[in-house]
Amino acid sequence: MLCPLPVLRLRKVLLGAPVGARVTLLATDAMAAVDVPHFCAEGGHRLLDRRDLADGVHEFVVERGLSAPLAASGLTPKDI
Repeated sequence: MLCPLPVLRLRKVLLGAPVGARVTLLATDAMAAVDVPHFCAEGGHRLLDRRDLADGVHEFVVERGLSAPLAASGLTPKDI
């Protein structure tokens, strides 16, 4: 997938997943190596692993966190 598709699809999957869920993303766009870590940092998610596989495929393992605004507020999903 070419950017911004990897991050957009990752975002969509994470929005439907519970906090703590792990998602594996495979992307062929070299810019994903920059975009995915940035997305995780800005969105309150954790990038657990990143590997370069064969044929230019990049693998990212992401753990869903609280959304950035919620994390900054100190609230948890149970508070809502």
